[in-house]
Amino acid sequence: MATLGDPKNTIEILNKYHFVFQKKFGQNFLIDTHVLEKIIRAADITKDDMVLEIGPGIGTMTQYLCENAREVVAVEIDKNLIPILTEDTLAAYDNVTVINEDILKLDINRLVEERNGGRPIKVVANLPYYITTPIIMGLFESHVPIENITVMVQKEVADRMQSEPGSKDYGALSLAVQYYAEPYIAANVPQNCFMPRPNVGSAVIRLTLHKEPPVKVTDDRFMFRLVRASFNQRRKTLVNSLSNAPETGVGKEAVLEALEQMQLSPTIRGEALSLQEFAQLSELLLQRK
Repeated sequence: MATLGDPKNTIEILNKYHFVFQKKFGQNFLIDTHVLEKIIRAADITKDDMVLEIGPGIGTMTQYLCENAREVVAVEIDKNLIPILTEDTLAAYDNVTVINEDILKLDINRLVEERNGGRPIKVVANLPYYITTPIIMGLFESHVPIENITVMVQKEVADRMQSEPGSKDYGALSLAVQYYAEPYIAANVPQNCFMPRPNVGSAVIRLTLHKEPPVKVTDDRFMFRLVRASFNQRRKTLVNSLSNAPETGVGKEAVLEALEQMQLSPTIRGEALSLQEFAQLSELLLQRK
């Protein structure tokens, strides 16, 4: 069986099946064995693990996962790739199941219950960049038992996920990711490691899920409404951003009082607040509602 980390073998398979890259699915296949090995190491895959792979493509990464994990479930949205995976590139493995489905519509909790007795799984994905955030947030918010998520994302998205208050990359995504997980960039990946070459640099980021969130809040949905409102208009002060956003339901006075109680300036912007401060603000504003 030919390993697909070799570009020659990838081209051969694509030609054999007359495969055409679909722009709507944002398809870029990895063709670098070093990067594949780095992903396996970063995800810390062992023979005890069940791995959920999102977007296997032609199975390049899946082959490596099958060699290293107990069981792999690969979810692929593009029906044209299913015969390549089942009849060819993964045919030699008996520990893989290929599901032709949109990951955003799949009941992953049920899958984990049936295949792994409800124990935490590991998730690996080379995600289409336009849908990275909805998929990752969907995994977090559905509370699927997950140990870690190791994904290939656009470099700037990886930077945003792990950035700190006050930096230009810091935003709602940074806070959401850090509330649920600890982000760690395992590798930067240049454009020439893919076929076709994307227009942007990529990075492998591992998100290790927290056992308990780093902050305690009464209503995390309310806290994230505040977070989104404060970054919707970055240049505005926090007081204006929050009191002008209908979804927060808080008035100017309440925000000013809360900031005073937290000993923060009335002209502070959302980008200066840490997750802990957003949690504190959320609690103070809830009391005032």
